[in-house]
Amino acid sequence: MQADQAWDWEPGARTVLEDATACAAPHEWTEEPESSPDGERLAAVANLGDGRFTVCVNAEPWETDFEKAWYLRFSPDGRLSAVTMEDGMWTVSVDGESWEESFDFAWGTTFSADGGVIAACIQSDGRYGMVVDGAPWETLHDNANHFRIAADGAHTAAAVQVKSMGQADIETFQKGIFSVAVDGEPWDATFVNCFDPAIEVKTGRVAATIRRSLYDYSVAVDGKAWEAAYDCAWGPVFHPGNGQVLAPVRKKGLWGMAGDAGFVWNPAFVQCHHPQFSADGATLAAIVATSFGKFTVAVNAAPWSATFPVVTDLRVSPDGKTVAAQASTDNTAFRVLVNGSVWPGVYDMAYGPVICPTTGQVAIRVEKDGKKAFVLDGKAHPATFDRAYDPIFSPDGAKVLLRGISGKAYKRIVAPVSAFTG
Repeated sequence: MQADQAWDWEPGARTVLEDATACAAPHEWTEEPESSPDGERLAAVANLGDGRFTVCVNAEPWETDFEKAWYLRFSPDGRLSAVTMEDGMWTVSVDGESWEESFDFAWGTTFSADGGVIAACIQSDGRYGMVVDGAPWETLHDNANHFRIAADGAHTAAAVQVKSMGQADIETFQKGIFSVAVDGEPWDATFVNCFDPAIEVKTGRVAATIRRSLYDYSVAVDGKAWEAAYDCAWGPVFHPGNGQVLAPVRKKGLWGMAGDAGFVWNPAFVQCHHPQFSADGATLAAIVATSFGKFTVAVNAAPWSATFPVVTDLRVSPDGKTVAAQASTDNTAFRVLVNGSVWPGVYDMAYGPVICPTTGQVAIRVEKDGKKAFVLDGKAHPATFDRAYDPIFSPDGAKVLLRGISGKAYKRIVAPVSAFTG
């Protein structure tokens, strides 16, 4: 989440809402609340009774109510969206205004990086696709999954089924029935499977992992497959500088990173996934396993020494100088990893590190002994909450916005980095 200089960055704590469950409309109950990025609003779906729902923002209901409402999400630019149903048809409502088109079902609202574009997954008359700012794909498909929106919002993509298949029709399946649809239109090429499409910003090129047979994995870019075949492959990424496509691939039992010309990381790991570049492409990191059950992070092919049974939530700073992730022991004893070092704290849960793009400092929301807290560079802020939301750094990196509910009160704290002392 990119902070806005226009937000209130005056240090201190403020109670935004005395009762986080409040709603001025008579209601039976409210669902889990969501916080706006700037911390100024708290929103929740409210059950009005008689099968009607609405959304309350800082205790004030939307003017519109619905048969159903769910998946409440704030966009990065602060707009509030919900997936809503009326007369048995689903759509997306933004700040109380429903999109004109409605569908048999809608789900999975997602946003461009700046929040200017809102998209969702849809099903209409048994066919699947996406809707973007209220406009559905012109072409829908028998099956669609792995939905994506480009960071700039210019394009959407998904893995789609382009050939019909009868039940247990193995022969047709093995000839290839899947492709990738870009803005609804599929590639000419078909494959046994397509996974994890990635969209290049500005150019709109799309890459995806493919399976040409039951045993032949590779990568296709704009429908053209690499010549090389691998035992397995995970989702590709675009180099932000030169546009090269790289993907984690397995050959003879070991994983590395490869492009269309071959390996750029020699196959040396027993697993490799979720690669991520810095903004200039000079730093490439990925989650790897150096041996069975021993996961860590590799940066430019060099693995960190600390290993854990599970490593997730990889983050790379824009300048590539800070790489962070979280680790756990089978979903217990969560740790935070930064540039190969392990923070001393051990937590009951961690919710993904946040790197300050200005300073490279790392903050994270954690849980311990039933309370949510915030930790910066290994040191905790004294405030704890019953429910909390991810920390957000100020544009200059000198402060951190903390948002949470303590008891019934929803609070907003602007904490200088010096306030993290625990």
